Amino acid sequence: MLAVTTLKFDGDGLIPGVVQALSGEVRMVGYLNMEAVELTLSSGFVTFWSRSRKALWTKGESSGHRLRLIEMRQDCDRDCLLLIAEPQGPTCHRGTDTCFDDIAESATTLPWLDRLERLLQSRKAAASPEGSYTRKLFAQGTDRIAKKVVEEAGEVILAAKNLERDATDAQRADLIGEAADLLFHLEMLLVDRGVSVHEVVSLLKARHSERS
Repeated sequence: MLAVTTLKFDGDGLIPGVVQALSGEVRMVGYLNMEAVELTLSSGFVTFWSRSRKALWTKGESSGHRLRLIEMRQDCDRDCLLLIAEPQGPTCHRGTDTCFDDIAESATTLPWLDRLERLLQSRKAAASPEGSYTRKLFAQGTDRIAKKVVEEAGEVILAAKNLERDATDAQRADLIGEAADLLFHLEMLLVDRGVSVHEVVSLLKARHSERS
C-alpha cells in the first residue's frame, strides 16, 4: 500500500512518475510534488507539477485526453512512482499513444501473457501425468490440448450469446471467465507447438500497420 508520507522527494520537492497503461505500455514520465500526488489520489486523474510553468497540471485538462488513475505504487527506494492508468485517448502531445514509440513497438504490450508463456514453458518441460492440471494436459499431447481450445471457444460463444445489452455482473463475469479459459488453453497450444505469443502479436501489429 502506498504511504505518501514516506515518499522520498528530491531537493526540489519532486518525484518522478512513470505512467503505465493497463496493457503494460509505458505512456509517459512526469514529475509530481506532494500536492500533485495528493490531487492525483483524490481526483482520480493523473496530475503533475510543471517544472517550466511552476504549476500543477492535470494531464489532458485542455485536450480531454486524461489519464484515469487505477493504482499508484512506489518503488523499493520510495523515490519513484508507478502510475497505472486508463488513458482516455493519446498521451503524447504529438497525438501518439505514447512518448516512447520506438520502445513501445519492440516491447510486449501483454506482460501477463508473457509471464504466463514462461510458466507454461516450464510446466511443459516438466510434463507428467502425476503433475498439475497443466502438466497432465501437456503430457496428453497436442490433440488433447487442441480439443480443449475448441471446447473453451464454444463456451465463450455461449456466454457471449447469453450476454444481454443490460447484462448483469454475473453474466459479464461468465463471459470474462470463459474468455480467460480460452486464452489460457490457446497459449498452451502455442507453447506446445513451439510458437510464441510475441510472434502472434507481431503479426497483428504488421497487419494493422499495413491497413492504417
